Amino acid sequence: MRIRAIRGLAAGAVALAAVAAFAGCGNQKGQGNEGGSNGGSGGDGPAKIALLLPENKTTRYESQDRPNFEKDVKALDPKATILYNNANQDATQQQQQVEAALTDGAKVIVLDPVDASSLGSVLAKAKAKDVPVISYDRFFEGAAYYTSFDNEKIGELQGQAVLDGLKAKGVDPKSGPVWMVNGDPKDPNAADFKKGATKVLKGAGVDIAGSHDTLDWNPDDARQWVAGQLQGGKKKPIAIYSANDGTAGGVIAAASKAGVDPVVTGQDGEVDGLQNILKGDQYATIYKSYAPQAKYAATAAVALAKGKKPDAKDTYKNTPTDFVEADVITKDNIDKVFSGGQTKASDVCNNAAMKKLCKEAGVDTSE
Repeated sequence: MRIRAIRGLAAGAVALAAVAAFAGCGNQKGQGNEGGSNGGSGGDGPAKIALLLPENKTTRYESQDRPNFEKDVKALDPKATILYNNANQDATQQQQQVEAALTDGAKVIVLDPVDASSLGSVLAKAKAKDVPVISYDRFFEGAAYYTSFDNEKIGELQGQAVLDGLKAKGVDPKSGPVWMVNGDPKDPNAADFKKGATKVLKGAGVDIAGSHDTLDWNPDDARQWVAGQLQGGKKKPIAIYSANDGTAGGVIAAASKAGVDPVVTGQDGEVDGLQNILKGDQYATIYKSYAPQAKYAATAAVALAKGKKPDAKDTYKNTPTDFVEADVITKDNIDKVFSGGQTKASDVCNNAAMKKLCKEAGVDTSE
């Protein structure tokens, strides 16, 4: 874990190969795939740090993680170059992006994997070049450092939110079936969310009568599964656990069309999820502040680029780790999301109907 930074690769033919590699990875402006500004050629010049994010269906990556990370790196090392790519949920493309970052002389790679199980060969190449790789948000073995949320704990918070939502409706959690709409089976975090939520729900004697892993976190996949279950003549659920706000949106669409009103939860504090909470369609979300996570990663990346070890508070699977806390958000405390500045009230309270609901919930819309 004491991985030292390498010197950047020389210019000339290698630089041309790097350009070609990035072009082959769909490196187009405006699509979340571009190198950082203030470029350097490696060697003894400015440190190159690669940030490789997994997808853009979840709004956090482009709106929060990327700009926060870039800002924090520049604050710590103004001369650093940031090489950025988004894999658009394509594991093969992400492998190519890791290889391109190595070719272009990255001293550190910050990686949020599309599929952690597919990283073996590119992690071996990084190790051979003495390039430390940071595990960002989703854990993988062999990382020099890891930062995320305690994802099993988040699952426990989600499971408790289901129970709290049922209590708020005066519904006995043992009185009917509960369905689980989980995250992408390729995402290790999704497995932790599911594990934590299942533990809490089963501990309360809940009947988990159906469970579905949502491919690529696709809300439409969640919608189709719930719609199929509701059309199958099964007993209607009293609650549907949803792993994030996107899948919760698909669940709500299917349930609404079928005329059923289960307790629905989510995660990420996205605009659509917050609006669904204000409308009464979704009971809760998990609010995660992404700025601290990006800062942890930036601090560790700059340290590793200088040949120093990251200063971490925790350890996860023998990896230096920093966890970020998360909060359960319901209509009763929804204003907490806006006070942190990560989401603007104007984004959620964006029309007359939503402004009315925001006002009723005590949200200040005067900004």
